[in-house]
Amino acid sequence: MGKDKLKRFAEIDTFSNVLQLDAGKPFKGDWSKGFFNNDNPVVLELACGKGEYTVNLARLFPEKNFIGIDYKGNRIWRGAKTAIEDGVPNVAFLRIQIENLLDYFADGEVDEIWITFPDPQPQLSREKKRLTSPRFLDKYIRILKPSGCVNLKTDNDGLHAYTAEKIEELKLKLHIRTEDLYHSPYADEVLSIKTYYEKKYLKDNKNINYLKFSFE
Repeated sequence: MGKDKLKRFAEIDTFSNVLQLDAGKPFKGDWSKGFFNNDNPVVLELACGKGEYTVNLARLFPEKNFIGIDYKGNRIWRGAKTAIEDGVPNVAFLRIQIENLLDYFADGEVDEIWITFPDPQPQLSREKKRLTSPRFLDKYIRILKPSGCVNLKTDNDGLHAYTAEKIEELKLKLHIRTEDLYHSPYADEVLSIKTYYEKKYLKDNKNINYLKFSFE
């Protein structure tokens, strides 16, 4: 492991807005009051990477609490540090495996979920690892409020199509679907937040897909 990674791992241990592994469990069912000291809605970004979307959403919506979730502490470090340096108080980062979500969030505790540019896991043998596979959808329906939505933003046409198929197959409620976000009427200030990787995709003239759906 490089010196920079080691330094970042050591530094995130000191960040007040980062919880690692079992450290987040005491807040299950009590994230708003217990961690953020308010009664505001809780929004998750799964596989948040460097946390660009998490932090920028928090800037746009100070009346909500945002939690970025990823297992790679080296990535989380960037978003957490930015939030601290820029004084964005409604942001936290949780370093866990996403398949363990139910250990950290109570039923109906979450208002909205964002999945931005996840690993598409294109191989059929890895379908269960896709963040919109039934295995994960079963977890989302548990932790989301009845009115809660899931947002998927991806450059991968295959993952977009797969997710749309699951929405239809499982009879979920589709709110928005577009295969070319920036040439659609949906590209508002929220959906126009761009991560490092999205900027690269756009430079390569890659289309950006977006889906919004709920379970009721």
